[in-house]
Amino acid sequence: MIILSVTIGACAPPQLKINDPTVTLGPIASKYETAGNRLIAAALKDTSGFERLAEMCDTFGPRFSGTDNLEKAIDWILSEMNRDGLSNVHGEAVMIPKWVRGNESASMISPWKKELHMLGLGGSIGTPPEGITADIMVVSSFDELEEMADEAKGKIVLFNVPFTNYGKTVRYRSGGAVAASKAGAVASLIRSVGPYSMNTPHTGNSRYEEGIRKIPHAAITVEDAAMIGRMVNRGQNVTVNLKMEGRYEEDVPSRNAVAEIRGSEYPDEVVVMGGHIDSWDVGQGAMDDGGGCVAAWQAVKLMKDLGLTPRRTVRVVLWTNEENGLRGGNAYRDAHKDALDNHVLAIESDGGVFKPSGFGFNGSDEAFNMITDIGKLLSPIESGKITKGGGGADIGPIMREGVPGMGLRVDGSKYFWYHHTNADTWDKLDRDEFNRCVATMAVMAYVVADMDERLPRKVEQ
Repeated sequence: MIILSVTIGACAPPQLKINDPTVTLGPIASKYETAGNRLIAAALKDTSGFERLAEMCDTFGPRFSGTDNLEKAIDWILSEMNRDGLSNVHGEAVMIPKWVRGNESASMISPWKKELHMLGLGGSIGTPPEGITADIMVVSSFDELEEMADEAKGKIVLFNVPFTNYGKTVRYRSGGAVAASKAGAVASLIRSVGPYSMNTPHTGNSRYEEGIRKIPHAAITVEDAAMIGRMVNRGQNVTVNLKMEGRYEEDVPSRNAVAEIRGSEYPDEVVVMGGHIDSWDVGQGAMDDGGGCVAAWQAVKLMKDLGLTPRRTVRVVLWTNEENGLRGGNAYRDAHKDALDNHVLAIESDGGVFKPSGFGFNGSDEAFNMITDIGKLLSPIESGKITKGGGGADIGPIMREGVPGMGLRVDGSKYFWYHHTNADTWDKLDRDEFNRCVATMAVMAYVVADMDERLPRKVEQ
């Protein structure tokens, strides 16, 4: 039974529920119960990490690839990591794409005039200066577009697809321009990828295909897409003017931000964890993924502050350019390719810093059992459930080289309310939930980095 007594917050909230008679610690967890409790207690009482996240968000705003905001934020992060006393603080050079949004607008001009809230989708080309004015054709799926392809020529196709889950619905954001172009459309719009809206359009990356004519591609709000859909279903003719200036410029230099607690016994063996420091060019990138970055960073700082130096190195990496290129994750793999055999585990947080429940793990069955035992140390804060299958976009490149990986699991019920919108701001987050994420990552990373046996990998057949 794990025993932990802490008071969290500044206003004497209720004591954390800690006794769970169903939890029986295995050999690893039994050895690290005291250290785990110390990390949890310290994390839950902390105020500095959440305030640091606020300072970053408020000082630098959105941190889009190719912008001064991103590079100034990385400068500040490296300075703060040095102030924290972390080791081997440095930036690792990455060349990243620079897509510029420019000015943009969408207006319904018939049957009545209305400004449509919109965001161009990442990578989209622009329109002519006067814009594109065309009738709207509404479809609810790729199949429906294919069936009605003869009617699409010269029109703006609107994919009015209600949100079911991200994997299914995001296909229209990523591939809508290609499908609409094949049908002869002059531009494409999507209903924003999210289940809830207050006239907040969602941006995100899109793609083109070689040999397929490029057309402008943008997102409008759930409300406006639904309204236009209703109007067209009634037989009304809806005409829209779309103006966009989206364009790519030359690649620019950026950096992955790196810092460590160097291992006392096996310093060349590394547990790496982090998130992506870039965001879209709207909101503050607080949830996606400033919170994940600062939580991972704070987890490493917490170990140092408590004097818990693991036998293996714990490295925090804040990857650049996840949102529209994955250049940071790929560059990390390339820069460390000769050391990947000594990467023991990779942990990523990119789902928001909401209430954590555990991790999704991808590795050997033996390692899964060890991670499951370590997870029991997190039962006091109910964040130790380990499931099979997990990882993350930025650790994906090194996972494909054989490094075991895991992603932090959180309550994602509101994540897509704010995802890639102007509403992704610090005030949407909760300090206690953030601190639980810090505790969860700190305990897992510390124990894996310090335990007697190195986490075993899958044996290749």
